[in-house]
Amino acid sequence: MNGIRLLQACLLAALGICACNTATTLNTAEKGTVVNHSNFPSRYVTPRNVDVYLPPGYEQEGNTSYPVLYMHDGQNLYTPGNAFGGAEWGVDETLEKLIREKKARPAIVVGIWNTDRRFAEYLPEAPFNAFPDSLKAIFQKEYGAAPLSDAYLKFLVEELKPFIDQQYRTLTAAEDTYIAGSSMGGLISLYAICRYPNIFGRAACLSTHWPVSLQGKYPMMPQILIDYFGEHLPKPATHKIYFDYGTATLDSLYEPLQLTMDEKMKASGYIKGENWMTCKFPGAEHSEKSWAERLHVPFEFILKGEEMKE
Repeated sequence: MNGIRLLQACLLAALGICACNTATTLNTAEKGTVVNHSNFPSRYVTPRNVDVYLPPGYEQEGNTSYPVLYMHDGQNLYTPGNAFGGAEWGVDETLEKLIREKKARPAIVVGIWNTDRRFAEYLPEAPFNAFPDSLKAIFQKEYGAAPLSDAYLKFLVEELKPFIDQQYRTLTAAEDTYIAGSSMGGLISLYAICRYPNIFGRAACLSTHWPVSLQGKYPMMPQILIDYFGEHLPKPATHKIYFDYGTATLDSLYEPLQLTMDEKMKASGYIKGENWMTCKFPGAEHSEKSWAERLHVPFEFILKGEEMKE
């Protein structure tokens, strides 16, 4: 065990997180494996399940380390029985197909389950603090709590990532650490790469829920969010960001807001097709099924690039 991993092990022990008795096999894909860590503890947020996908060859290639993709709404990623509405994303099947086609790097995927505080944990806290009191009251009434996203990101950065890096063979640099989610999960993914650019090097934000309120009638909310992100985007020379949106159901609200965010990307020096991508999917709805159908697009964008490192 090298010095970094020894330090991580000590930190995890201090937090009371045990790597040896929380993991049980959830299921085995044709070549990859999903491991479940039940009720993962935290000082910052309520415990939740964490599912870790290990790519094909992980068990056999004992000296190979892998990039890591952290994904929100983890119960929707691998198993229909756990997924919202019974529709999973098919993360393992999609990634394995891209790996076979040499369109994506083999990667470990960490699925972080949501809780009944999902909206509070996923709404970016810093821009929320700039909301006028009237808008803060609307959000808290609609979702039942003030934002908890700063605490949620501390959980990811200070507790979960050290555990994953200690328990599994990971590449730990920002250039090998990614984050992704849909809807409110898109917002928290963008917030994560802005707040912790030294931790996360790439982010995928599917159907980013810019309106914040499900009513979609408070234009100041998304404007404050977009202005905040425009001022806090990470350096384009070292980061990549993906956005997309559909045109049906809730996604029908997103296009003008996403185009405004696109202007912020350009102004910050991002180049479309190189370190930034925004994709429109006509007819696509705001649903797990729609995200599963196009998941190969963000995966190929954020997981292509560097060769595997030993």
